[in-house]
Amino acid sequence: MKGYKFLAALLIAIFICSFSYAQQYAPEASGSKIGFGIKNLGVTVHGTFSGLEGEITFDPNQSSKSSFNVHVDSKSINTDNDMRDNHLRKEEFFNVEKYPHLTFVSESITGSGKSFNVKGKLTIKGVTKEVSFKFTATPQGDIYTFKGSFELNRRDFEVGGSSITMSDKVNVELIVVAKKK
Repeated sequence: MKGYKFLAALLIAIFICSFSYAQQYAPEASGSKIGFGIKNLGVTVHGTFSGLEGEITFDPNQSSKSSFNVHVDSKSINTDNDMRDNHLRKEEFFNVEKYPHLTFVSESITGSGKSFNVKGKLTIKGVTKEVSFKFTATPQGDIYTFKGSFELNRRDFEVGGSSITMSDKVNVELIVVAKKK
């Protein structure tokens, strides 16, 4: 009888613990959007990167156990202008042959419910800088939609050289759709 009680208690403990661990998610490239906006000659140019891949671990109740390790293909840059996109793929801008990915790896996530803060390392053209921003997490079944935005200085990542017609400030908007593995 003691063996059955022990086994029952062990099974209950395993069941309870399974709900306290962060879940693994895979970003869905088709529903996600990595967008940006930058002023060039006084006009805001908008664009996107696609092909989001990586690993997401997320628990809205224990954000400290959550993490993001994601990247996009730098060749995927799209500003709805092929000539401009090809120019942005060159060495002075994203140097896509040498640096095929833009990468973000979180260091810490805080918050609860639907509102969170993330701090991590963003790598563009081999240059890694710390960024932090707020994001929301909205569940829908086995899918989470993460939305956030932040600002960066393109010169910090050696993108665009010393252009005086292009703003240094880049606004980045993120919509990451992730499905439970």
